[in-house]
Amino acid sequence: MPDDADDAAQVMFAADSASRSLGIELLGAADGRASARMRVTESMVNGHDIAHGGYLFLLADTAFACACNSHGPMTVASGAEISFVAAARLGEDLTAVAEERTSYGRNGIYDVTVYRESAAGRDVVAEFRGRSRTIAREGDTR
Repeated sequence: MPDDADDAAQVMFAADSASRSLGIELLGAADGRASARMRVTESMVNGHDIAHGGYLFLLADTAFACACNSHGPMTVASGAEISFVAAARLGEDLTAVAEERTSYGRNGIYDVTVYRESAAGRDVVAEFRGRSRTIAREGDTR
């Protein structure tokens, strides 16, 4: 585990072969916030010719994981839900921005907005809420 809490999310993401294999790029993570980007590829499009919701969830979950791990201690999801607002299409670049809303004890709540840029500005594609739990390490009595 790195000494610098801001590096913890970077180290975790570097070992995240699931997210990286999909081309997800971590744009930044610090102080309970993170942003990540992904391009919708042909293998991510479902039978309705739109991005499969599982990939949108994965992008949001990746930003969430980096945000809650930006504090330093190992943190995992204890639950999450997503609302799909608009369809994403082949070739679109999607950005997920995660922000900590509150933390209490070893728990946290984070909101993530997934959007695409358009001529009119940011078009929201999905809204995600994740609940986190810091994991006690060996010898930790918390």
